[in-house]
Amino acid sequence: MWDYRRILFALLFILATAAELFAAPPVSDYHPVFKPFYSADGILMAATRRYYRGGDARFLVLNPERFAFREMAATTVLSARPASDDAWRDTPFSRALARQTAPPFPLENDGLREAEHPVAGFFLTADLCPAKRPLDRGFIEALTALPQKPPVPIALMVSGLWIQQHPDDFAWLKNQAAAGKISITWVNHSFTHFYDPAAPLEKNFLLNPGTDFASEVLSLETLLLQADLVPSPFFRFPGLVSNQQLLEVLRDIHLIPIGSNAWLAKGQSPQPGSVILVHANGNEPAGIRLLHAFLAGQREVFRRGDATVLPLREAFRPR
Repeated sequence: MWDYRRILFALLFILATAAELFAAPPVSDYHPVFKPFYSADGILMAATRRYYRGGDARFLVLNPERFAFREMAATTVLSARPASDDAWRDTPFSRALARQTAPPFPLENDGLREAEHPVAGFFLTADLCPAKRPLDRGFIEALTALPQKPPVPIALMVSGLWIQQHPDDFAWLKNQAAAGKISITWVNHSFTHFYDPAAPLEKNFLLNPGTDFASEVLSLETLLLQADLVPSPFFRFPGLVSNQQLLEVLRDIHLIPIGSNAWLAKGQSPQPGSVILVHANGNEPAGIRLLHAFLAGQREVFRRGDATVLPLREAFRPR
């Protein structure tokens, strides 16, 4: 069972800060649940988080065909026709979650690294770890200049401390999406993104002793909801470092881990279907330069329609 009291106490400071940053009704009593059901039009879904927005009871509901969350009123979910666990396990999302959280649990780069099926394109992911430097906006501008119909999809792996430290950049990203230039998948990258350059990987990032992993995950989701953004059912481990215990928690709370086979700053070259990784927080300029070069080299391919930047949900094996 989850220790909800520990999680709620950990959220108190975060919610107070979010109330200063955002004007949306406050989110409270946020915790994991699992309730599969059929919507009014017969679509199988599952409520995976329950909370209050202001005084209204809400659920965060997962569509297993679209790999996407949406908010729903609690009265709608609670009055819906229940679905069986067996029906849920047969959905594309549930099967993908099982594949991406299965053994052998490597210390580094677990989860989805490339598309599970052949695709004509790439999946661009940009990490927003806590940083003093501003957002590198140039890579977004290069992305929107591609000969591809907007909005261009991108997965932003965002940490809570980055959001708090960069409200202007955060607002700029939201405005780019609102203007229809980009389509952002907001991927959970933990709240604090702990890192000690002197610690071994086995005790670093989210493996730092004493880390409350559930709180790290749920606090970031709460912050996004407070900003009127819907989180995605994906997670990227800070440093791409994890272990079996963390993978099992992700499975229990219905989040798919996202790795990469094309971390540009490490010299890895993208291939069709690659999950490309760059840091857009100003801390990895070499990766951004390589991304600019890669996008420039792909312009003709994109113009012909032979490849495209793809939304992350399309990386998973179709039914």
